[in-house]
Amino acid sequence: MSVDILVVEDEPGLSRMLATTLSAQGYTVTTAMRADEALARVAVDDPALILLDLGLPDRDGLSLLPQLKARCQAQVIIVSARAQESEKIAALDAGAEDYLTKPFSVAELLARLRVAKRRRQEAEPVSQRYRVGELEIDLEQRLVVLAGEAVKLTPKEFQLLAILAQSGGRVVTHAQLLQAIWGRHHSDDTHYLRIYLRQLRQKLERDPGEPRYLLTEPGVGYRLAAE
Repeated sequence: MSVDILVVEDEPGLSRMLATTLSAQGYTVTTAMRADEALARVAVDDPALILLDLGLPDRDGLSLLPQLKARCQAQVIIVSARAQESEKIAALDAGAEDYLTKPFSVAELLARLRVAKRRRQEAEPVSQRYRVGELEIDLEQRLVVLAGEAVKLTPKEFQLLAILAQSGGRVVTHAQLLQAIWGRHHSDDTHYLRIYLRQLRQKLERDPGEPRYLLTEPGVGYRLAAE
């Protein structure tokens, strides 16, 4: 059996609300209230997406995350009351695709689900082209076009933009970007990212102070906008 969404949430009222809301939107939904139950459900249901609370009664959701990722191909969105930047970074570094802080609106949740669904669809096969608004990125040809005009980027600028494009709208943490571009010994050199993001925004944004494409998740990382 394959379902659209597995909701891993130990608060009964919220779990019921999520299941009812998502079912009304046409998703097939199953629920779990404990980590051991979530692992069992993954084996049976093979969900396309998992909404994962971190505060589970039998273990911390963060420690559960790698096991879930190892057992299925689901996109994982953390749904948690923990709003600290360190918690978000840890979850994203551990493999979560997104992080939604409680309380949240149904509209925001549904928007995140649409992005996750689109990202999953685009992953097979991996797209070599990315387009949003007037920005086009061709990874195979190493070509960036803005409003019909080719934009010249340095190798490092293109590498940074390519990583964000391949993440399909998902936040990429500072550490992930630094290790991918400069190596593991530079995981704390966030000033590198600030410099290159500023240069990219000067080349790609109509108003670098109010970016449309290259978005910041404060204290966590960056993402490329997804339509």
